[in-house]
Amino acid sequence: MPLGVLCAVRGVAESLVVQALDANPQLQVTRRCADLTELLAAAEAGLGRVAVASGALEHLDREAVDALRAAGVLLVGLASADAAWSAERLRGAGADDVVPEPDDEAGAAAVVSAVLRALAATPAVREPAAPPPAPRPGARGDVVAVWGPTGAPGRTTVAVNVAAELAATGASVLLADADTYGGSVAQVVGLLDEAPGLAAAVRQAGLGLLDVTTLARLAPVLSPQLRILSGTSRADRWPELSSSALETVWSVARDLARWTVVDVGFCLEQDELLSYDTRAPQRNAATVRTLEAADVVVIVGGGDPVGIQRLVRGLTELTDLGLGATRVVLVNRVRASVAGPRPAEAVAQALARYAGVVDAVLVPEDRAATDTALLEARTLREVAPGSPARRAIAEAAARVASLVASPDLATVVS
Repeated sequence: MPLGVLCAVRGVAESLVVQALDANPQLQVTRRCADLTELLAAAEAGLGRVAVASGALEHLDREAVDALRAAGVLLVGLASADAAWSAERLRGAGADDVVPEPDDEAGAAAVVSAVLRALAATPAVREPAAPPPAPRPGARGDVVAVWGPTGAPGRTTVAVNVAAELAATGASVLLADADTYGGSVAQVVGLLDEAPGLAAAVRQAGLGLLDVTTLARLAPVLSPQLRILSGTSRADRWPELSSSALETVWSVARDLARWTVVDVGFCLEQDELLSYDTRAPQRNAATVRTLEAADVVVIVGGGDPVGIQRLVRGLTELTDLGLGATRVVLVNRVRASVAGPRPAEAVAQALARYAGVVDAVLVPEDRAATDTALLEARTLREVAPGSPARRAIAEAAARVASLVASPDLATVVS
């Protein structure tokens, strides 16, 4: 039985492609689609195994390719001859094969060959995808996600200062803000955030145009070895952080920096379960995808009874979701006024009893140092190197570094 092919080809190339596909006994064009919406609908209806689409098709980006993959449909992209970037964009978006858009029968035959190659490289029955191979030691950097439950336990302060401590070792660091509820990294470090770098990087990734040079341009240098990728300036801009394209950003970031430290939002709720349209953007997907991509997760809780209770529940939630297997637990603002005369001992006992955590990093409250750092838009290392809070966060950074074995990248993009 011929295998179904979906066509979304623009201009005069459409008739050439359709005729060539139908002339092959192994293939049959089952739907000629006018736009991406029709193409995705046909794919989800199971009308084809392969889609052939023009690179100029509007909104054909990484997210659309992921939707095709989810429906079990491969993509052969047709690169425009008059646009040198067309082929690069299609490959970056994840097309299974890319060939020039045909203008004669020979070109159409090349399209048929590409379709057959894509089918031959994929099992007829889709099996669960195997995990990707681990990167070669020393070839790429590591991603560190900084997460904590609701209640402002100090995720951003920890993320900024962990990034600064890692950069102080001479390693290249990219600090990114992926909090879709209240991103504030740019304000903490004193940068304007009118043009959020992460949203721009996600847009480039969705178009298949993000590379190390582009990402470096979007992430200004904050201090020696430390770059920043600012978050969205308003909470209502969260749909700009497409989760599928965000995966590409973190992948490219591994080639840009030895460490990518990401401040993420608190909520892990699988909000797609609350929507009838499972292809609609999901607000918490940016957090969940980042946690999935992270090599280490720094889990931040508040050093008060409510904060500890939320931290214990958060640790359970992460475990239930299979996230943060490699983790550093950090309790912030540990102080006697809410934890008793021996606050560190009380917090340690509570975590050991209720969460089985016996090696948490306890950060003493140092309001004077943290207020000064926030006022001057600097890190604790800069304003109060002897602060107990700074020393504890430096310990957390050292523990993060000890949990991964890959050495520093040989080069740093300037």
